[in-house]
Amino acid sequence: MEQEINTQELGEKIVTVLKTIYDPEIPVDIYELGLIYDVMVSTDYDVKILMTLTTPNCPVAETLPLEVEEKVKSLDSVKDAEVEITFDPPWSQDLMSEGAKLELGLL
Repeated sequence: MEQEINTQELGEKIVTVLKTIYDPEIPVDIYELGLIYDVMVSTDYDVKILMTLTTPNCPVAETLPLEVEEKVKSLDSVKDAEVEITFDPPWSQDLMSEGAKLELGLL
C-alpha cells in the first residue's frame, strides 16, 4: 500500500524553509512579505511555488527564485520544486503580514 502523503505537513515544512529566505533590501523574509502566492504539493512530492517579486525589475529577480527552488528541493520529502514568477496580482504592501509591517514601521 502506498504511503499517504501529508501535504499539509510538507506544506508547513516548505513554509519554514521559505521563512529563511530574505529579500536583500528588506529585513523581512519573503513569506512574511507576501511574495509567496501559492505552494502546491502533488502526490508525487513535486512542489510548485507561485511567487512574485516586489517589482518586476527587482535586483534579485534572477537569483531569488533559484534560491527558493534550491532550498525547497533540499527538503528530504520533496522530489522536485519549480518556482513560477507572476506579477498578477502585482505585489503591494497589503500582502505583507502584520509582523512584517510592524518590523518595517508601517503600522
